[in-house]
Amino acid sequence: MGLRFAFFGGRPTVWDLPALLSAADPTAPLAERNLWLVRLLEWMRHPAAHADTAPADDEARRPMPVLRLRHLLNVLDRNAEHRARVIALLARFWQEIDSAALLADFGFTPRVDLFGELAHRLRMHVLPATPETTDLAVLFGLMFSGADDAQWLREIDQATLERVAALTSEAWCAPATVQAARPSWREPFLDAIMYLASAVRASGFSGPLRLRMSPQLLADQPFRQLARVAELVCEKAEAGDSEALRQQSQYLRALLGACERAAASVVDHLEEYGVSVDVVFQAHQLRQRAQRIDALLNCVLSSNPPHNIARLLADLVDVAQDRRSVKALLEKHYALLAYKVAERSAETGEHYITRDRGEYAGMLRAALVGGAVLAATTHLKFVVMALGLAAFWSGFWAGMNYAISFVVVQLVHGTVATKQPAMTAPAMARKLTDQASAGASDEDIESFVDEVAHLIRSQAAGIFGNLIAVVPLVLLVQIAWSAAFGRPLVAPADAEHVLESITLLGPTAIFAAFTGVLLFVSSLIAGWAENWFVWHRLDSALAWNPTLRSRLGPARAERWAAWWRANISGLAANLSLGLMLGIEPVLATFFGLSLEVRHVTLSTGQLAAALGTEGLGLLRHAPFWWCVAGIAVTGVLNLGVSFFLAFRVALRSRNVPTAGRSRIYAAIRRRMRTQPLSFAWPPATR
Repeated sequence: MGLRFAFFGGRPTVWDLPALLSAADPTAPLAERNLWLVRLLEWMRHPAAHADTAPADDEARRPMPVLRLRHLLNVLDRNAEHRARVIALLARFWQEIDSAALLADFGFTPRVDLFGELAHRLRMHVLPATPETTDLAVLFGLMFSGADDAQWLREIDQATLERVAALTSEAWCAPATVQAARPSWREPFLDAIMYLASAVRASGFSGPLRLRMSPQLLADQPFRQLARVAELVCEKAEAGDSEALRQQSQYLRALLGACERAAASVVDHLEEYGVSVDVVFQAHQLRQRAQRIDALLNCVLSSNPPHNIARLLADLVDVAQDRRSVKALLEKHYALLAYKVAERSAETGEHYITRDRGEYAGMLRAALVGGAVLAATTHLKFVVMALGLAAFWSGFWAGMNYAISFVVVQLVHGTVATKQPAMTAPAMARKLTDQASAGASDEDIESFVDEVAHLIRSQAAGIFGNLIAVVPLVLLVQIAWSAAFGRPLVAPADAEHVLESITLLGPTAIFAAFTGVLLFVSSLIAGWAENWFVWHRLDSALAWNPTLRSRLGPARAERWAAWWRANISGLAANLSLGLMLGIEPVLATFFGLSLEVRHVTLSTGQLAAALGTEGLGLLRHAPFWWCVAGIAVTGVLNLGVSFFLAFRVALRSRNVPTAGRSRIYAAIRRRMRTQPLSFAWPPATR
């Protein structure tokens, strides 16, 4: 009892193997016995030197845990008393522990949604686990908590594995205190196969997956057969019929492959009809369970079970490490979320890329229309400011002014330059997926550089068109107002405020970069809204709903549905961006932050309004030109930040390789040296 007290009461004795082995007490309470196993694994991982664990020259590369495992086995072989105590403790451990909980349940969330798994991982971080459990899945996480546990498990040599298997088998077959005879060591593996087959079958029959799987892949009803064949495998294994077991196992593996292919087909359906993170997460869990069944079959059928079991344990350790990480879960599903919005934005973004002079001229005309609308938006912004509303309502109506203006631009087929990058970046990434691989040809690389040139030209056309329209129109309104009423529309105090706020000497660059983030966020909202619209099949509902068809008529209902399908993304982007531009400064002030927005077209309109109030004499003063410089920086940061963020999301969504990117960068630099005008003016022909 003294040794056990010293061991469990203080950390120093953990690294003392004699004290550790002396503390192995098969009569101790459950928590102490399980804690002893946890401490044993800690001792194996600990790097303290020991004479018997010092590696020979030919074993210098073996991990320390493997060397200490050998030392432990050597000590047990030399000391019969220690060996008897350890075997008795392990025998009681096998009698009480639920092994199938580890083999069948570990690594899988009890719920089928992403947020349920996220909540589970957060609880694992916040709430400590206890060794007072008969659930091997819980105890496994305490035992194998080292970052390198999977690696050293895979590097255990065959001779050591056989010695561990012999020790474990001796403990497994030791006289039982609870039951008369121990079953075969394969029974937990067979039970786990049964549990997992039932779970895969249930997932395959669930509505969200079943309705979105390929009907061709479900024609042979693999999910319906799965549980029955798994039962046959277990029956043949228990009966010792090796030939029948081999045949049924092959059939089970064929069914698992069919189930995995059916689950993979869900993504193909979602690409066409919308993406659901929860549905894809459920399909991913189904495929992982099928792969776990295959790994368990390898252990049951193997001629070298210790090797396969060690590999399975190493895989489970990897799962344990992954299950501890909230970051790993979010990163894994960030790609799906990125795909969810990037694919929708890519379809819209294609319309913002010009490839010849005709499309370039069309973009310029659309930008002129957008600039004309934003000229009116500029004056309405000053009207809202002049009303002297409370902070929230001032921000709200400013946001509504922007949002309605952006929607009007969309409805009259105009464009706002700064909205383009977040839409065009996913379209660029779609091209990069096919053309940026390490084996891409020079023609493929040049084709992508052409797309880069097309994009930059499109951005230039959008900015030029917006600014060319907004400046003269704002000045004309100012002149007309002054002629009609004898005073400028914009008060001198407001004009002074404009000169102080958008100058490059202030925090304009920071605010412009933040506005680029808002532009990017609006594209995410647009992609999400369109995906939500498609996922719920609202276009079909609008076109075929009996009530709508009776009130609108079939033809009008179908046109209404088609209009919403074509415009939902743009409406979501415009409304969200406008409201964010107006309300964000108010919210920032509420939290004590001095954070405003700087939009290149709106800032240019405000500067033009200030010029109309102050007169042309303002051109001779430095503050005006510092504001011009601030607008130039605002345009670059609006476009650059939003494009950078959207491009990163798009790259992540498509798993673009990095090997070919250096070739692309070199090709872009070469094009800039040899054909610089191609980035500003389109070629005569496509």
